[in-house]
Amino acid sequence: MFGLHNIPLATRSTEMDILCTQKKLIRVTEACHSTGTKPRTSWPRKALLILGFLFALAVIALVAMAVSQNKPLPKNIKYGIVLDAGSSHTNLYVYKWPAEKENDTGVVHQVEVCKVEGLGISGYSQDTEKAGLSLQHCMKRAQEVVPEQQHRETPVYLGATAGMRLLSLQNRSIADRVLSAVEKTLRSSPFNFQGARVISGQEEGAYGWITINYLLGNFKQPGWLNFLPHLRSSRGTSGALDLGGASTQITFVPDQEPIESQENSLHFRLYGKNYNVYTHSFLCYGKDQALRLKLASDLQSTQNGSLLDPCFHPGYLRIMNISDLYTNPCIANGEQQLPFPQLHLQGKGDYQRCRMTIQKIFNTSHCPYSSCSFNGIFLPPLQGEFGAFSAFYFVMNFLNLTTEKSPVPLDKVTSAVERFCSRPWHKVKAEFPNIKEKYLSEYCFSGTYILSLLENGYGFTVEKWQSIQFLGKIGSSDAGWTLGYMLNLTNMIPAEKPPTRPLSHASYVGLMVFCSLVLVAVLLLSWLTFHKPKCLQKGLI
Repeated sequence: MFGLHNIPLATRSTEMDILCTQKKLIRVTEACHSTGTKPRTSWPRKALLILGFLFALAVIALVAMAVSQNKPLPKNIKYGIVLDAGSSHTNLYVYKWPAEKENDTGVVHQVEVCKVEGLGISGYSQDTEKAGLSLQHCMKRAQEVVPEQQHRETPVYLGATAGMRLLSLQNRSIADRVLSAVEKTLRSSPFNFQGARVISGQEEGAYGWITINYLLGNFKQPGWLNFLPHLRSSRGTSGALDLGGASTQITFVPDQEPIESQENSLHFRLYGKNYNVYTHSFLCYGKDQALRLKLASDLQSTQNGSLLDPCFHPGYLRIMNISDLYTNPCIANGEQQLPFPQLHLQGKGDYQRCRMTIQKIFNTSHCPYSSCSFNGIFLPPLQGEFGAFSAFYFVMNFLNLTTEKSPVPLDKVTSAVERFCSRPWHKVKAEFPNIKEKYLSEYCFSGTYILSLLENGYGFTVEKWQSIQFLGKIGSSDAGWTLGYMLNLTNMIPAEKPPTRPLSHASYVGLMVFCSLVLVAVLLLSWLTFHKPKCLQKGLI
């Protein structure tokens, strides 16, 4: 009824396009049949198999690398306890570490320190049973820190240092009774008691060196060096300076090989690397015994028992029995030569004269080696950076002369100690009312003695002084010999390098990126292959 002329122009155009498209489809289908070909089915099936295989391979590789590189670590924590039985006091340290990382650098952390009340165990020579009883409070504290189910497997060690070394020299049987009392208390605890013994000065120096280098990551990889850049040593390790009440130790890796004095030489093989270490412990040159040595020397020049001492603050007074001064092997038995029973000490506060009197206890008149410290003891040239801890740190920290950024220059340290010594005693007491008078009164001597020991004894010149960093803690752990002692006894520092991850971080990231790109490529090829049949794509052109 209606002709084409009655249909709107736009509608007629659309219908014409549809008709043309249908004709093209018919021609394409006929062409496919006339040539004996069918729409591709075998090739897409093969491509699908290949692409699927590649996809599965890439996924498996990604998963395998992720699992092997990032295995979930079991939360298996172990604990260890070490008691540092020093000459003036005893400290108990509790350490913990992940069991699966026992041989990794820097994974052991100090979680508790308990200061034992009273004297050091060598101070109980008149009542040896009290030496063991004094430890009970801190052992109970350790039981609270370590989970109860791990008490039996947690090792506990006690190492006694210079105070007990002196007592052993003075009276071996009393020293043995002190150790027996200590063992009795430790064995009665629920922990796995591993022994209590007197360690040698050489061991004390070596364990201190191991501790700071372990915590700094110097044996394997950078650890707390990020926080203490001044302890980066060109030799890969830092030297250790330890000062106690009865002895002091210096330990470092020298350039000189072999070490000239073999009795001062130790050999370590740690993490696959050899270390030839110099170490020496100066018995009787801890700060407390050094004061006794100085006073005994000063007494030789007094006639009536009165001593004007430049190493104590002006206005300070102390009366002490002469017999108390000569109670250990550090001082030759000159007591009978003195006609007075007591020493009346009066402070003068003169830093320069104090240095002169302290210098008398260092004998530098003879040296049988190419170089010496004092008393004829071999000391190779100082090498590398040094960490000074224990009383070195406590005294300098009290005098506000410690910093984590850079060492305080020697001239400023000297000026600070000199100013402190010159202050009147009543003003010092008023400023520090919470510090026991005995300790507070001796900071002037201790600061001056540290400068004398480091400068004149060990040879830390103005330039070398900058290599010393005074350390209280490294991370969360106290700097000292106890951690090195436990690491050694538990074999937690291997001679050879510990196992590493299958891939380095760079290789791991690179392979992950490569496999990810393969996955993307497989997905893209799949989309391009199966988006439209090829015969339709060609025929519609």
